[in-house]
Amino acid sequence: MKRTFLRIINWEYFWLCLCLLITLGMHLSIVTQVNDLIMDEAHYIKDARSIILTHVDQRPEHPPLSKLFIVAGIYAFGDNPWGWRVPGIIMGTISIALLYIICRRLQMSRRGASIATALFAFENFAFVMASIAMLDVFFVTLMLAFFALYLYRQYALSGIFIGLAALAKLFAAMAAPVLAIHWFLTKTKQSRWFALTIILAPISLLVFITVFDFAMNHQLENPVSRIINMLTLTGSLKFSNVSHPSLSRPWEWLLNYKPMAFWYTPNYYCNLNPNVWILMIPTALFMLYKAIKRDDAGLFGFAWFFCTFVLWIPASIITDRVSFLFYFYPTIGALCLGLGLAIDKIIEWLPSHSLKVKIPVWGGLGIFFLVHAASFVLLTPVFFRT
Repeated sequence: MKRTFLRIINWEYFWLCLCLLITLGMHLSIVTQVNDLIMDEAHYIKDARSIILTHVDQRPEHPPLSKLFIVAGIYAFGDNPWGWRVPGIIMGTISIALLYIICRRLQMSRRGASIATALFAFENFAFVMASIAMLDVFFVTLMLAFFALYLYRQYALSGIFIGLAALAKLFAAMAAPVLAIHWFLTKTKQSRWFALTIILAPISLLVFITVFDFAMNHQLENPVSRIINMLTLTGSLKFSNVSHPSLSRPWEWLLNYKPMAFWYTPNYYCNLNPNVWILMIPTALFMLYKAIKRDDAGLFGFAWFFCTFVLWIPASIITDRVSFLFYFYPTIGALCLGLGLAIDKIIEWLPSHSLKVKIPVWGGLGIFFLVHAASFVLLTPVFFRT
């Protein structure tokens, strides 16, 4: 019995499966605790209903794929909280597994990858975004699949998946430079085949938007005109002409710890666990340091952080396009990767030092994990519902 238990504990994917089961259980426990529409669910669920009943897309500024996922959920489970939210819960659960796969493919140790994955699984921001029927969880999960396929050198599939991610939400295009930076600076074997990713990304975007729009509207549309129209509509929403209490500039996500409340009872708060927020810049600088030292995980993690967050700052200044705190969601995986990498290196470094060093360092790590768990409990709607 003991041998079997140890074999299970030492299995490569034990901690990953444990995280998946726990978070999935928590998600399913709160599906129906809010029967009303939470924040932007008011847009996307109403749009899904319109697509089902009249084949009319009421939100043409957004691409079709995420809305079709919600439509599929309604067909499968009914026009109720299960139908609205289960597709996002499934995708959010898949995103946790994909982050572990990405970390391991980047040569992170099992311990480092498990730490990064656990931090992501029990990160309030990521958990809440997977709990509600918004577009973001779909594009973030497809973006992570895009990363994983590239790291497995499945370049054709990676090109297809970045096209699909952009068809879930246009912001996924910001992830494309991550792979360009990584490929250029690593020049891995068979790297010439990376051209397949570059070629197939726009092709898949044009082909699938035609297919998905037809499935949604029962009409054939010019894909180029459709994409231009989406960019025009979204680009017209500027800080100068839009008023919304939750508007925020990208640098505010870094400088101002202010949760964005999607719902007050129970408390759906869209914000990072505070320990992750406090360590955001140190984590990014550590990944940059590791990148300079030619560490693959450090390079990939920093490129991910840079492209999905740092580039938002000049883009916001130049375009004045509106932004919200939940636009930071695609960057959370990069921070968890960096934290997992850093904590693993600290643990690896400790055995050669005296107790005078070990005790405070272990104490600091214990406080970090305690704060992460406590803030998740306090922020997440599973535990405090009033």
